[in-house]
Amino acid sequence: MSELFQKIRTEIAAKGTVSFARFMELALYAPGLGYYEHAAQRVGREGDFYTSVSVGNLFGELLAFQFAEWMKEDAPRKCQIVEAGAHDGRLAADILTHLRQFRPRLFDRVEYFIVDPSFTRQKWQRETLAPFDGKVKWCESLAALPTVRGLIFSNELLDAFPVHRIGWDAVAQRWFEWGVSCDGEKFIRVRMTKPEAKAVRSATLQVPRELRAVLPDGFTTEICPAAAEWWNAAAGKLEDGRLLTVDYGFLAEEFYAPNRAAGTLRAYANHRVCEDPLANPGGQDLTSSVNFTVLQVMGELAGLKSEPLATQAAFLTRILGATILAKKRFGEWTPTRTRQFQTLTHPEHLGRPFRVLVQSRLHSSE
Repeated sequence: MSELFQKIRTEIAAKGTVSFARFMELALYAPGLGYYEHAAQRVGREGDFYTSVSVGNLFGELLAFQFAEWMKEDAPRKCQIVEAGAHDGRLAADILTHLRQFRPRLFDRVEYFIVDPSFTRQKWQRETLAPFDGKVKWCESLAALPTVRGLIFSNELLDAFPVHRIGWDAVAQRWFEWGVSCDGEKFIRVRMTKPEAKAVRSATLQVPRELRAVLPDGFTTEICPAAAEWWNAAAGKLEDGRLLTVDYGFLAEEFYAPNRAAGTLRAYANHRVCEDPLANPGGQDLTSSVNFTVLQVMGELAGLKSEPLATQAAFLTRILGATILAKKRFGEWTPTRTRQFQTLTHPEHLGRPFRVLVQSRLHSSE
């Protein structure tokens, strides 16, 4: 029995049950014990899952090209690129390497910030980014960031925010919350007698009344107030520029399709979906699809303007077209780059599952 299992069981013993959001928080992020805390090599062929970064350098190079196009290379003021959730720092290294080679003036004036509360992950990032010593700064939270003129972005961050699991009681016509309890040597799902009010209120607000009338009894979905709050905080830090995320997810109405009656929560280990998300805490990844409609609304309430939600394939293909017209700012399309692009955009690989949300606040006259 692992130390993390004991830690979660002790908390359940004190409280009776915990929300799934609390279980997920501990399973993924418990200091020194959680899934994202005790192994840097979770990504790629030898890890548990692939990301766009593990395909190769191209993803970061395309993002760097687009960021530079947005950020006015010759403007005199300092500007900021803020990456939230940089894992081991490889994406930051790819972006900075490309800017240094092809956009040296922008590279000189850009301040690169990484927002990550984990000192363990910061250590991995500092090792990866040693060639850029002095260029990168770290913050534990968005609150510690200065005002941003430039860009705030994340890649596969919000899908790992802890989610509440909400079920529908068709007889009572109301939502309830699924929690986690302990039965001997295993964790089990239980219906909470005292659900967290914020989670249930969020579900009630997000699901239209007419849709609730036809939901089957026990229909389960995920609600992530933490992602909405994070997006609102990021929007509040953005003085001039763009807020962008790349992640798994759907628009709100897509969450309630009949084929998602069990929700979108998934557990992964060794590139395979695991049957029980409560098994082996700290030893498997937990992820849930992002509700992009909620993020759009939060950003717009903070004064941002939304661009249409795009697939990763569509977003990167637009950048590809611009790079072909600007070879001196991107370099040649080698066979290696072409192979990576096909993987990043192919609908059976990474092109369809990932969506890209971009919102902006643009009023600089420089």
